[in-house]
Amino acid sequence: MGNTHAPKFAWRPGLHVGSSELCLLRGSGGGHTPCVSLGHDFPRIYPLYSRESHRLFGRVSDKMLGVFVRAVLRPGVVKPGHLIRPVTLIPERSLVHQEGLPKLPVPPLKQTCERYLAALEPIVSEEELEHTRQLVQEFLKGGVGERLQKGLERRARKTDNWLSEWWMQSAYLDCRMPVAVYTSPGVVLPRMHFHDRQGQMRFAAKLIAGVLEFKKMIDTKTVPIEYLSGKPLCMDQYYQILSSCRIPGPRRDTVVNHAIGKTPPTHITVVHNFQFFVLDVYNSDGTPLTIDQIYMQLEKIWNSSLQTNKEPIGILTSQHRNTWGKAYNNLIKDKTNKESVRAIQKSIFTVCLDAPMPRVSDELYQSRMAAQMLHGGGARWNSGNRWFDKTLQFIVGENGTCGLVYEHAPAEGPPIVFLIDYVVKYMQKTEIVRAPMVPLPIPQKLRFNITPDVKRDIEKAKQNMNIMVHDLDVKVLLFSHFGKNVPKQHKLSPDAFVQVALQLAYFRMYNTCCSTYESASLRMFKYGRTDAIRSTTVDSHKFTQAMQDPAKQKSERLALLQKAVQTHKENTYNAIHGQAIDRHLLGLKMLSIEDLTSMPEIFMDTSFAVAEHFNLSTSQVGSKTDCVMCFGPMVPDGYGVCYNPMDEHINIAITAFNSCEETNAAKFAQAVEDALLDMRALLEDTATAKQ
Repeated sequence: MGNTHAPKFAWRPGLHVGSSELCLLRGSGGGHTPCVSLGHDFPRIYPLYSRESHRLFGRVSDKMLGVFVRAVLRPGVVKPGHLIRPVTLIPERSLVHQEGLPKLPVPPLKQTCERYLAALEPIVSEEELEHTRQLVQEFLKGGVGERLQKGLERRARKTDNWLSEWWMQSAYLDCRMPVAVYTSPGVVLPRMHFHDRQGQMRFAAKLIAGVLEFKKMIDTKTVPIEYLSGKPLCMDQYYQILSSCRIPGPRRDTVVNHAIGKTPPTHITVVHNFQFFVLDVYNSDGTPLTIDQIYMQLEKIWNSSLQTNKEPIGILTSQHRNTWGKAYNNLIKDKTNKESVRAIQKSIFTVCLDAPMPRVSDELYQSRMAAQMLHGGGARWNSGNRWFDKTLQFIVGENGTCGLVYEHAPAEGPPIVFLIDYVVKYMQKTEIVRAPMVPLPIPQKLRFNITPDVKRDIEKAKQNMNIMVHDLDVKVLLFSHFGKNVPKQHKLSPDAFVQVALQLAYFRMYNTCCSTYESASLRMFKYGRTDAIRSTTVDSHKFTQAMQDPAKQKSERLALLQKAVQTHKENTYNAIHGQAIDRHLLGLKMLSIEDLTSMPEIFMDTSFAVAEHFNLSTSQVGSKTDCVMCFGPMVPDGYGVCYNPMDEHINIAITAFNSCEETNAAKFAQAVEDALLDMRALLEDTATAKQ
């Protein structure tokens, strides 16, 4: 029986630490409930709900904030899920299957209650479990559960997706943590071989051209449809990532998609030395600029922004959302500032030309770059060279560093991963088309009037960013011993194999197991979001205990490993087919709140709080590109773990907070490496013994 002790948490004075759990995984869609169209000549603006509501409603797991769709409210964005098997891409018009997608089912109540108790068994004490069993029995037999279940089923019949609106409200209502580190994932692309401004700008020009090429598929609605097991997946999210931006409010944010108006944007923003520029990327005849033309425009931008003493206006976007909401209203009182901010918000995407960071050893390079993607490295480095509210920000450093950071509100992982793979492939084509020497206008520099109030807000944002930078502990493990090949040879699911290794690593460090979240895609369903795969199971716990028990034989350990992997695989299958427990429990809880009846006891229970406190927040990244993705931990005393299993190696990014004395990203990375190697040894030793 597991116990409830998670690592203790030591607070550092003046530090806000909160939940962060994102990642980029191939495989999750978005949900919406139809609402009134707002007309075609304005961008649509929707409230962006958040997650501090866990104080009211209990903890909700995923953290991707907010979402919107063409002409419809799309409440809630979640952590992108992963798929059991590779997704097939079929080039055809991507919205053609949208209407035929099945609706998200409401799982049977008894099944969810049984699975909830099973999920609690390894993570709570026997006494707590017994108490919860009684509460669950009461919920099932006393009529309350049945009444709420019927209400959910009614709601499912009436809506396209019974979950989506509630998901947005409950998961994100008033979540006020900064987007940097806490909600926006970073992606480190393979290091490039340039070391000067010419190389940086050539690379940036090709990258911009590649994204514009991707945009053609968006504009013509011809993104290849993804299929899983022969079934089409919801493709809706792909149409939300360009020309969109999050906007802060004093208590609630909004998201705007500018691609929807009569005049979609034709410019990107480029930021260099904290100075923002509008770069028009289309000619008057609608054709995109060539790589050569973009390069020349970037040269002009560089030469117009050589001063390094400018106020880092962009650092304001890294603040706690309430603070930024107030600062934002203050900033845009000035007409010039308002116009500049609007130009950034409306742009197709942003490119950050970063100053070189301090040199580090090759061993530390990936970890330092992951941190740079998440937060920019601090006020004196590149944290002011960002607009963190912008959905897509590509980062290109002078020293060959490149990657991106993306704000999670408008979309989930799959479009981002698809975009990365597409652009990387595009950039491998080396030819540069020489453009006719048509003189292009100098890109417009965006002006900001820095009043004493704005200056004060910037100083406060710098201080808070530096606290955040010092608090984030990042370790990238490039696990080179094997990849998907080894588990596959032994007929084991690679994802389940890695998840069981994470369980073993955690158990060895803390002598207990913890609530673990892995994201599963619900994109088989119309406007599907994600649900949670709970990776800590009775079977994973038995395996981790056996590995630490010298009395156990290898054959017994192997059988327990196979059982743990199989259980994880079954849980994954259930989750992607809409039969997991977390969203169902959320729906039942939300219905009881809406009905104004008293909150059922099972949601007020200690076990429920333990179940929702995810010390391990994990995600698999289905990327063809050899990249590393990263996101902050979901809880102050937890880890964020994002992994990209390639054929021969695995890229793993681990984050923790330094303000928690008992978590340590490097130590956990070492424990993960040891666990993976020990599990391979177990497979190979027992295979040899059989021969």
